[in-house]
Amino acid sequence: MTDSTDKALPAGKPRFRVDGLDLFRGLALFAMATYHFAWDLELFGYLDPGTANHGWLKIYARSIAASFLFVAGVSLALAHAAGLKPRAYIKRLVTIVAAAALITIATIFATPDAFIFFGILHAIAAASVIGLLFLRLPGLVALLAGVACLVLPRFYGNEVFNTIWLYWVGLSTVPPRANDYVPLLPWLGPFLIGLGCAQLALRYGLAARLAEYRAGDNLLTRVLRLCSRHSLAFYLLHQPVLLALLWSFAQVAPAQAPDPLPRFISECEASCMRDNDAEFCTKFCGCVTDELLSKGLFNGFVAGTITADSDSRVNVIAEQCTAKALP
Repeated sequence: MTDSTDKALPAGKPRFRVDGLDLFRGLALFAMATYHFAWDLELFGYLDPGTANHGWLKIYARSIAASFLFVAGVSLALAHAAGLKPRAYIKRLVTIVAAAALITIATIFATPDAFIFFGILHAIAAASVIGLLFLRLPGLVALLAGVACLVLPRFYGNEVFNTIWLYWVGLSTVPPRANDYVPLLPWLGPFLIGLGCAQLALRYGLAARLAEYRAGDNLLTRVLRLCSRHSLAFYLLHQPVLLALLWSFAQVAPAQAPDPLPRFISECEASCMRDNDAEFCTKFCGCVTDELLSKGLFNGFVAGTITADSDSRVNVIAEQCTAKALP
């Protein structure tokens, strides 16, 4: 540590408690809960499939993940500003690893086709270990390394990483199927940037000045501070609570079943365009849809109770529509 850092941290003070950081973490927790609520609405059928993973909600989710990792990096630097405290560090790391393992086990049973094998908690745990390498280095080094982590995945990927054992790195060419996927690259980037910013703040005395600031004491700030100081418990409990509330609501006012027609046409065209041009597929799928509806076969075909093998009319429709769609 430089002299300026030592002066910024009074002797005997184990760590900073920056009120603004607590409030920011609390806001991030509530933002995360609102996003997961949108995800749950989609799960229960109140929002269209894919809503939570597209458009502004996708950007919202990534911003929340980045904020958590940034704060985790800042917290690591501030907590060990006067030197690494092995007992406190190991206790925190073991707690996060145990919570991440719990999330993995729970989602293996709840959503086996898209279980969480490297989500936000896994990323924070891994980043916390890697962050030790930067604790005694200048803050600028951590900042530059963080930027490199953000940039590298945009320019490099390799099929060797397309396996469950290496997906956590973040350099795969095909993304895995998982409900929460936060690989080291690029997500180590916000963590190291947060760590670097905190190191620079310590070096130039800004952290001490920030630690002197305290926001007003009202219901909102008290709730934010409480949630921030119990952030892991909030993370583990908020989804079961939201799911329980939505499940209860769905028993009283269930979501309307989505119209299968748009999805059928979309899937038909996507499958068709693997071997044909878009104009042909648009005509072909429109014709197939009209014929299935006119002959009363659509619902059975969508449900899978009517197939080309079980009803010869399906093959006849496919042949007729192929002929009509050809130029």
